[in-house]
Amino acid sequence: MENLNAFREYLALEKKYSTHTVMAYENDLLFFRQYLVGAYATDQLETAQYSMIRSWIVSLVDDGISTTTINRKIASLKAFYKFLLKTGQLEVSPLLKHKALKTPKKVQIPFSENELDLVLNQLRYPDGFEGVRDKLIIDLFYTTGIRRAELIGLQVKNVDLGSGVIKVLGKRNKERIIPLLPIIVKEIEVYLKERADLEVIVDEGYFFLMLKGVKLNESFVYRLINSYFSNVSEKVKKSPHVLRHTFATHLLNKGADLNSVKELLGHSSLASTQVYTHNSLAELQKVHGTAHPRNRK
Repeated sequence: MENLNAFREYLALEKKYSTHTVMAYENDLLFFRQYLVGAYATDQLETAQYSMIRSWIVSLVDDGISTTTINRKIASLKAFYKFLLKTGQLEVSPLLKHKALKTPKKVQIPFSENELDLVLNQLRYPDGFEGVRDKLIIDLFYTTGIRRAELIGLQVKNVDLGSGVIKVLGKRNKERIIPLLPIIVKEIEVYLKERADLEVIVDEGYFFLMLKGVKLNESFVYRLINSYFSNVSEKVKKSPHVLRHTFATHLLNKGADLNSVKELLGHSSLASTQVYTHNSLAELQKVHGTAHPRNRK
């Protein structure tokens, strides 16, 4: 238990992980230890061999646990053994040569242009600040492809209406400039007027605010997108990330260059952007099949 307690403190104090994340790591380790007790009559995580871990993985698969969940549990074990290596209590990790289980790729289904048109031009929004803000959030996601965290963290000082651009802070603190469409510039101007009339502004530096003047939170933004799109779409997933996916897919469908979309999304490599090309490929196949002379009967 000593090492487990030390590992917990390491995650919380050095890695700065949230309480929820630390608990998730700990639960995975306790779950494995419980397996060791039942299958090998030992509770010593430190001396577990890869054959034991492999046996545990097989049992998890037999129990119908998803590969994503299994990989997460193994990642917790890996982190624990890495900690033991760092503190000099282990010379070689039993998971040194382990490869994660292959997970089936989930195809993200973007919103259609019609669904976006319905949400942005047909739905009725609340009067005043909240309605103006909600519509701008949806439109900004769709026209810039920014991430949820980037939208929440957007600073007033980084919105340049004169130049028609915004500067966002992406993953690994990488900044990038994203152009704004003229219609978005107009929507921002209206929003800023409504924002200035709020009774109290607590988080002045943040561009998007709640009615009480504090910055947005992740669950609020997710609920906002899910709520509005539930009125027009039967898709299972309705989230800010689907809007980001929609932005990329629609640009590619209209002939945008893959490298340009990569820069707009803030991806470090083309491989990340290529996941969005399956829909544009489907569109190309449709056009190809309809227009090519060899397909005429």
